[in-house]
Amino acid sequence: MKPKAERIAEYCLSVREISSAAEHEAKRRLLDSFACAIGAWRMPVATSLVAIGERAQPTSGKGAQIFGRRSRALLEYAAFCNGGLVRTLDFNDTYLAKEPAHPSDNIAPLLAVAQVYGLDGRTLLRGIALSYEIQCRLCDANSLRSRGIDHVVYGAFSVAAGAGAMLGVKRDVLLHALGLAGVCNFATRQTREGEMANWKASAFSNAARNSLFALTAAMDGMTGPNPIFEGVKGMEKVITGAFDLMLPGNGESPEMILKTYIKPFPVEYHAQSAVEAAIRLHAKGIKLDDVEEIVVRTHKASYEIIGSQPEKWDPMSKETADHSLPYCIAVALRDGTVDERSFYRATYRDPKLLAFLKRIKVVEDADFTAAYGDKFANHLRVALKGGRVVEDESHYPLGHPKNPMTDAQIEGKFHLLAEGLLSDREQKDFIAACWSLEKTGDLSSILPAIKADPGGVEH
Repeated sequence: MKPKAERIAEYCLSVREISSAAEHEAKRRLLDSFACAIGAWRMPVATSLVAIGERAQPTSGKGAQIFGRRSRALLEYAAFCNGGLVRTLDFNDTYLAKEPAHPSDNIAPLLAVAQVYGLDGRTLLRGIALSYEIQCRLCDANSLRSRGIDHVVYGAFSVAAGAGAMLGVKRDVLLHALGLAGVCNFATRQTREGEMANWKASAFSNAARNSLFALTAAMDGMTGPNPIFEGVKGMEKVITGAFDLMLPGNGESPEMILKTYIKPFPVEYHAQSAVEAAIRLHAKGIKLDDVEEIVVRTHKASYEIIGSQPEKWDPMSKETADHSLPYCIAVALRDGTVDERSFYRATYRDPKLLAFLKRIKVVEDADFTAAYGDKFANHLRVALKGGRVVEDESHYPLGHPKNPMTDAQIEGKFHLLAEGLLSDREQKDFIAACWSLEKTGDLSSILPAIKADPGGVEH
């Protein structure tokens, strides 16, 4: 069998059209990602991201739009800034297999490519679907997390693959780009361990920035190390061990985008079903003061990532709070919802809420672990003062392919996050533009400018 990078390059360059289902799903993910980026405008880290983008404005030629601004940035810097905005709220989509991923992290860098190189909407949608395909297929093939490596490594390959396909580069150019992107982007998992920094939301966009630099370098004649996976000191030898990579046949439409999950709540995906269960308990009148103890049964990945480390019971940052299973359950039970306000500092450092976290115990459930990949179950057993016990359980949270969000619900998410930042007319016009993106020739100023300054909410 040919080396993996050759197969990736040949497959991506062979796809001329994608299915109508994949194209529509790519539009849904574009709209969902923009919703997340607009909502992130309120967060303090948005100030840093926009400042980084704006200090790299092009002196000549075309740059890519900084989301929410009319200003433009060099290709790689726009990818970094905009990708960080999409990821900040931890509200963009997810895929969970041997390795987890947020495949819509590919969208901001691909849009930057489309803007800089004057590509149309249909080409962008094809690139999005292809990037999803490569990242998710790599996640199916092999675990990075178990070896201390961050999932964003796969993003270096998926961004280069999708962007190279959009630009229609030659096979050898894309092969060199994959080698260049892969050899220098082995990020460690420490990004998502213990007390988390706001770098968590920018780790993928940094890999994407490097990936686009690799692609443009290859387009200018730079050659890359190959084989990048199977080589003597390649990825398989140094980090992962040998693994199989399944890809569609050349020319076949990329369909993995249909298997990924949209988030109804801005929390790490393994907590989605637990939040749903806690909200239902809130609706039944259960209050924090009524609770003696909550025992959460969850699957192994959830336990390891968001339900075991001591920092999850005492979050000191927004990034730790949205990756804390006990915190997400507690705030959902208290408020009956979870939104971006749930992760303002005044909320996650509320002394009463922090004291309540001590009543929550998280344990692994072997049956839930065995079903992982299909179901992402959480079971809440709530012992109330006075002896009564109430329970709730969820397996397929809203947004899962077996419980999908409707187009109207995704529009609702956009309206919710854009409220107060874009006018009603701007929101309606942008939504309409997303649904007709395949007819759009000019993507240079796709997102309306936001009149407020970034980072306007203290949290």
